[in-house]
Amino acid sequence: MTQTIAPRVRPLVLLFLAVAGALLAGLAGAAPVSAHAALTGSAPQQGVVVDKAPTQVTLTFSEKVALSDGSFRVLDPQGKRVDTGKATELSGTTYGVPLHSGLPDGTFTVAYQVVSADSHPVAGAFTFSIGAPSVTSVSVSAESAGGGVVGALYGFGRYVSYAGFIVMVGGAAFVLACWQRGAGVRALQRLVAAGWLTMTAATLALLLMRGSYTGSGKAGDIFDLGLLGDVLQTKTGAALVSRLLLLAAAALFIAVLFGAYAQPETEDDENDQDGKDYDATAKRDLTFGLAIGGGVVAIGLAASWALAEHASTGLQANIAMPVDVVHLMAVALWLGGLCALLVALFRAPADAPVEGSAVRRFSHLAFGSVLALVATGIYQSWRQVGSWSALTDTSYGQLLLVKIGLVIVLVGIASISRRWTTRLPETAAAETAEGTEDQAADPEKEPVAAAAAGGGDPRRAAQLARQRAAFVTARLKRLRNADPLRSGLRRSVLAEAGVAVVLLAVTTVLTSTEPGRTEEEAKAAASASSSSSSSSSDSSEGTGALTLDMPFDTGGQDGKGLVRIDINPARVGGNVMHVYVQRPNGRAFDVPEVKVAFTLTAKNIGPLPVTPDHLATGHWTANGVQIPMAGDWKIAVTVRTSDIDQVTVDKNAQIG
Repeated sequence: MTQTIAPRVRPLVLLFLAVAGALLAGLAGAAPVSAHAALTGSAPQQGVVVDKAPTQVTLTFSEKVALSDGSFRVLDPQGKRVDTGKATELSGTTYGVPLHSGLPDGTFTVAYQVVSADSHPVAGAFTFSIGAPSVTSVSVSAESAGGGVVGALYGFGRYVSYAGFIVMVGGAAFVLACWQRGAGVRALQRLVAAGWLTMTAATLALLLMRGSYTGSGKAGDIFDLGLLGDVLQTKTGAALVSRLLLLAAAALFIAVLFGAYAQPETEDDENDQDGKDYDATAKRDLTFGLAIGGGVVAIGLAASWALAEHASTGLQANIAMPVDVVHLMAVALWLGGLCALLVALFRAPADAPVEGSAVRRFSHLAFGSVLALVATGIYQSWRQVGSWSALTDTSYGQLLLVKIGLVIVLVGIASISRRWTTRLPETAAAETAEGTEDQAADPEKEPVAAAAAGGGDPRRAAQLARQRAAFVTARLKRLRNADPLRSGLRRSVLAEAGVAVVLLAVTTVLTSTEPGRTEEEAKAAASASSSSSSSSSDSSEGTGALTLDMPFDTGGQDGKGLVRIDINPARVGGNVMHVYVQRPNGRAFDVPEVKVAFTLTAKNIGPLPVTPDHLATGHWTANGVQIPMAGDWKIAVTVRTSDIDQVTVDKNAQIG
């Protein structure tokens, strides 16, 4: 008889329509939050020319940062440090470093490298000049903090630690809550143990690499005990050590879990009802104790991330941290349980396959996890993205859209698995009974049975018994693999697992990406600063300066940014020109080539080409730029970001 199963896709579609609406409504009314520090101001400002040497340099960030020796460096045109090296917190999120007295005229470079409150390193550089700009020998690397070989290894370690946590917690939960008989399946034991080993090794590696990752970025500093001691004094170091201690408790939990449920059931006398009741009560108590103990350890491990990363800082941190814990637990129960189910479907013994009731229990657990994942994900998106523009114009927002798409695909595949699940037999016995009866009824399929019955050699009898058992097991395995219900379920679960691997990679990258809200805050701060300087320079000819900002997009990788032109005194005759190139978040970066051309269309003059000299990261200058007459000049800037990607942007301005 063929059973008709009604599709269950419609509730999932309605769920995600509701989720999309809630997410968009949240983004529309989002308030600003703080996470992942960005430089929002400085004194002196980037590119400014001051008449008198300052006594200190101050930097203001979007959130509190951690300082260390050499967090701020101020370098003169020859590359010599002119700061005292003692950076201090002045007020709130503003920090300063004193300068030596008697500084000469010229262009100075300010380089900074700090650690934000959510544990991520932040670095950058800018220049200012005293008296007049000059050529500088300083070349600050445009590579962002946390890059290089150590940065790549650290990122891989984060991915591996997440994967180990998910496999360990989800696999143990699958055995405890869905299929306790699976504790005796060696493949499941190895899966959970591998998750524990992977997470432990990754945590140790992250602890060793942390000092180099947030500092020099050199592989040789990984085993520097001095840096390790400094790391242990930080919030992230304490979180990693706590994670290792909790992993020790998790090892004990795993040993008890598999040791208790893997014990073979004893053949009690039918009249020994009291003994059976006692065993059942003891098993319930054991399950309850393992659920409580394992849950506490798993929540503690999830909290080791929540207490040290994005959730630990900014708006509603006291709400965001428990929400983050729930989010991580939901991911582990769903995706880790999915891995355990996949192993059970492919590697469970042929004579004891995973029961349909166990698969259905996991289906209910997974559905609850998805609901928790969606609810907590909406809150996290509202908190970290903050606006419509950040959702589409920032790296964080774009990655978040990719993650949402992958989750929708994953839930779609899960709905197919759920349909297969409802059609599985309730118990394993119902699946194998028919095959076993056929085997017993057909003596031709047991060629060794007669010989085993008539032989008198015990060793021969034992050998024939083993052959018979192997024959029956192989037959049961063929029957199991030929079952269309299980084959369909295995294929859909395997597809889920494949998408889950990609989803985990995107999530790992997302946790180390500057939140969209912070990136937009940095751009707004940079625009406000440039607008202020532009307004003051353009509103009065007496200021003798002109500043123009022109966004550009070459279309290639890392091709978006802002080019700023400063012309002083912006009148007929010789002028000093500065060109600054910034990323969309306001940070200076180098490009292979920058060229400027001046055209006075009304008098048919030009274009007059100017090729400025590179001074420092994102800063070019040219002296003696001749403007032959006053007028409305078109100033065109050509920016090349690679061998083939370049663009020319222009603006008109009154000069003279």
